[in-house]
Amino acid sequence: MKDDILKTAADLFLNYGFKSVTMDELANALGMSKKTLYQYFANKNDLIEETTLYMYHTIQTGINDIIMQDRSPIEELYEIKRFVMKHLKDEKSSPQFQLQKYYPKIYADLMQKQSCVMGDCVISNLNRGIQLGLYRDNLDKEFISKIYFNCMISLKDKELFPLNNFSMQTLMNNYLEYHLRGICTQKGLKYLTEYLNNNQS
Repeated sequence: MKDDILKTAADLFLNYGFKSVTMDELANALGMSKKTLYQYFANKNDLIEETTLYMYHTIQTGINDIIMQDRSPIEELYEIKRFVMKHLKDEKSSPQFQLQKYYPKIYADLMQKQSCVMGDCVISNLNRGIQLGLYRDNLDKEFISKIYFNCMISLKDKELFPLNNFSMQTLMNNYLEYHLRGICTQKGLKYLTEYLNNNQS
């Protein structure tokens, strides 16, 4: 039952925002009383904390599964992007902004976890790309991993990138190509061009 609550809460929060969704609305969506909901979560803050961890672990598991498939490092980044976009529903409601504004401690803890895991993921991707001759061998991997993560977070800033002007899909595609063109060798650029021609509409 608790997993069902977390899954429904994640869907609602991503669609409408962490602040916007009330405990009454969540209980109604689940077809249960608010009293029953409070048997699993002491308050909304507790629910949000557990929901963010649930989403974090779901996405992390999916990313690990993609990495285990041993794809080309370039293809791997696009597969991860597709997976994350599918699970975060394009973040139409600016849930990151609401989480940061109204639940700053939960947001800070989540960013810390994401930063550590994403940093390891990016550095692993860079190492494989260098070994395969797709990425330049003189890259500052620590620097690139930090820039990559923080730029990805910035893409979700709706003041910087209003959804009326920039869809999340376009932003992610543009940034990923920008990132890869900055680190690829000639061999990597050839692979990237072929991949984009074959996979991007």
